[in-house]
Amino acid sequence: MRLFVTGASGFIGGSFAAEAVRRGHQVRGLIRSTEKAAACEAFGIVPVHGTLADHDLLADEASTADAVINAASSDDRDAVDVLLKALAGSEKALLHTSGSSIVADDANGEPSEAVFDEDHLPTPTADKAARVALDQAVLSAPGVRSVILCNALVFGDALGPKARSVQLPLLIDQARESGRAQYIGRGLNRWSTVHIADVVDLYLLALDKAPARTFVFVESGEAAFRDMAQAIADALELGDPVSMTIEAAKARWGRSRALYSLASNSRVRSVRTRAWDWSPRHVSVIQWIADHLSPGAKAL
Repeated sequence: MRLFVTGASGFIGGSFAAEAVRRGHQVRGLIRSTEKAAACEAFGIVPVHGTLADHDLLADEASTADAVINAASSDDRDAVDVLLKALAGSEKALLHTSGSSIVADDANGEPSEAVFDEDHLPTPTADKAARVALDQAVLSAPGVRSVILCNALVFGDALGPKARSVQLPLLIDQARESGRAQYIGRGLNRWSTVHIADVVDLYLLALDKAPARTFVFVESGEAAFRDMAQAIADALELGDPVSMTIEAAKARWGRSRALYSLASNSRVRSVRTRAWDWSPRHVSVIQWIADHLSPGAKAL
């Protein structure tokens, strides 16, 4: 199958693109620099130089591909509208990457009992309303086999060009720089989690099996941020982790990232993926931290 992947040098897009090549697909990947092009070529990905702002390029690539995988941005409405217009009436697949921060609360490190599945979603916060509206636009597009893959906290090493996930590296970098692992508030807030290899497996299953207008959460476990901070502290031999205030977190990472990526609860369950025979193999983020993070391990 001829695939066009945006974000082909990124963590999710690059991992998917590299594995798709390994499984026999022809992959063209959107990239922004010569350096990133070389990294993609090393994995058999054909680089397409451009950005999400190059709308004519996006339309051309989408029109000639058998399927499109958007892994560059969960929030670029203009680019997604271009892809949808190019695919309209073709019945080709568009796999669009979203994120489970769409259900995140304003918890400041406090726990929550709320757990959401694909059929039971909360009203989005003002910060996430645009992303939810974009997801709905994808799902309602005529003549497109549209699939939303809404990822939880993704961990693991990239399967393609060198890239990192978002949340864990933020905490690991902070711990290494300061000498103390930290969590926000009491750190009892929990996020669902999923390993990048299992994410890629599900994307490939969705490419083959998902019907049109499918929305799925991508998760295989969950963990509290205090427990992840403890695992980081243990692996780096930093002593017990300590709390940081939400104000300090905002100063370091910005308001949105502090509130909705690190201090919130985002507990989701993937119900619809059971019909696709998806079998996650790496279910414990705590064990992964212990296995892959140490003073002698490569930086994440």
